[in-house]
Amino acid sequence: MICIYLGVNSSDRPSTTSSSPFSRSIPSFQVHGHGAGLVSQAHTVLTCHSVIFRASGSNLPAMTTPDKSHPAHGPTAAAAAAAALATDEISPAPITDTPTDKATTFLQAHAQTDTTFTCDEERHVLRRIDTRILPLLLGAYFFQQLDKSSLSYVSIFGITEDAKLVGQQYSWLGSILYIAQLVMQPLAAFILVKFPNGKVIASAIFLWGSSQAIMAACTSFPSLLGLRFVLGSFEAMIAPSCIAVTQMWWRRGEQTLRTSYWNAMNGITAIVGSLFTYGLGHIESGVMFKYQIIFLFCGLLTVVYAGVVLAFMPDSPMEAKYLTEREKVIAVERLRANQMGVSSGKWRWEHVWESLLDLKTWCWFVIIVAISIVSGGIGTFGSLIVKSFGYTKFEAILFNIPFGAIQFIVIIASGWVATRFKHKGLTIAAVCVLPIVGTIIMLTVPREQKGVLLFGYYLVSCMAAITPLIYAWQAQNTGGDTKKKCTSGMVFIGMCTGNIIGPLLYSVDHAPLYRPGLISNLIMLVLVAALAILIPFYLMYLNRRHAKRREELGKNAVLVDESMFGKGQVESGKAAELEEAGTGVKPKALEEDNALRDMTDVKNEDFIYVY
Repeated sequence: MICIYLGVNSSDRPSTTSSSPFSRSIPSFQVHGHGAGLVSQAHTVLTCHSVIFRASGSNLPAMTTPDKSHPAHGPTAAAAAAAALATDEISPAPITDTPTDKATTFLQAHAQTDTTFTCDEERHVLRRIDTRILPLLLGAYFFQQLDKSSLSYVSIFGITEDAKLVGQQYSWLGSILYIAQLVMQPLAAFILVKFPNGKVIASAIFLWGSSQAIMAACTSFPSLLGLRFVLGSFEAMIAPSCIAVTQMWWRRGEQTLRTSYWNAMNGITAIVGSLFTYGLGHIESGVMFKYQIIFLFCGLLTVVYAGVVLAFMPDSPMEAKYLTEREKVIAVERLRANQMGVSSGKWRWEHVWESLLDLKTWCWFVIIVAISIVSGGIGTFGSLIVKSFGYTKFEAILFNIPFGAIQFIVIIASGWVATRFKHKGLTIAAVCVLPIVGTIIMLTVPREQKGVLLFGYYLVSCMAAITPLIYAWQAQNTGGDTKKKCTSGMVFIGMCTGNIIGPLLYSVDHAPLYRPGLISNLIMLVLVAALAILIPFYLMYLNRRHAKRREELGKNAVLVDESMFGKGQVESGKAAELEEAGTGVKPKALEEDNALRDMTDVKNEDFIYVY
């Protein structure tokens, strides 16, 4: 018996957009013949018709020309093969295992319902997502940043004396948290693929809040170092989780601003944390040091918030109990334009290797290391730098409030600019100019001119806008569930690496000028600006490569990226879609679309990279 299969693995199947006159849809099938010698003859029958269907269930033909010189390609062989095939039994071919997304299964279960929706319906669903999911992300990132930054707040309240810290020990307390996050990133990526994201976030918040509260019992360098490591281990989940949730709920064109929103909590934390510290720092206790009071307060507040997240954060759009079934369908259907998938729940090693071999991954890695060296040093030594200008410890705390306000404004503004003009690379390069100028001021202006130095310090705070743009940039340019988590993991490994290095470039021994740290910051900021200008050229090359591949597969070389549409474009596109639905034109079927098939950006020729 022989088996002839028409088709290839459906994961490599070309699109059904061919305009060939031979286009038609046929199923994959087996032929049970009477002799092994009929293989070449059967091939003859197909090639004599000049068509070989290469994809199971596809209507895109591949044109071939029969080889007349082949001994089996004569008219007699063709007739014999035709006669043999006429008596053969035809049955469906086995279905190969195709990578699928949970969203595909969900939409297939709702195949009988109308999946088209109006612009008003989409706006309503987006509003419901923004009012439920976004505030939970904002709170999670706020408490993560509050607990992480508490070390900086207590630095001017005598923790070095109270805990008997010497030399680089205070710097190591800043760096150890990021060492823990670095070590935990591979595990974090695996957990985010395999387990429900909502419950993962709630658990992580509870565990790091508990660690922060327990740290109040630490009065020596070894105990503080150990608890800071534990704190960092649990906090390793939150930033990758926020990116995963952003990718899961919003279109690519909406993701940059949402990422900026939750990352802007850095600025809010600087304001609120400074006020908390200012108030708590006035408490006089004969039992606890001031830093212990601050650690305990922040930790217990975080533990309470963990319960809120557990109660209200859904695991995915398909499992959101607060949405109706119709709203769930719209929430999932609108994500197809992303070409990134939603959630698969399956760990795919081929995605891991592709992520490690992808040049883009290393571009994101280098640029995030560079900016994190700057933010790590300033984040740990910021209050001490302001104090070195000649201000008291309470003045230094209060001067961090404008620092946070500037961060908040610049992060939101840069996110809006990048969304409006769709050029993240140029936006990052432009933002870099402000902290570069601020660093030069802090390096060159004499310490007697406190106001000018404080202005330079506030300019340096603008560098906080760069990190969320990098987060959004890498997230929007990665497809495939496992690859998305792994690439985000690599980015956060880079972030941790930079934050480990950054504080070590400063030392209390370098006070009051802190020249080694500030000079290294200046070099890193110039590097970030240069990379931000160069990376878009590589992304353009990748888009040209995908366009060429689409052309080879018989598709249109030029695609319209609906995931990056603005409000007006979305309304026009929805009107056209509804008009087509009214005339009986059906939207692209799930099996014909790569969007929800858990394909990586490299393998998916329909994926469009954004600059």
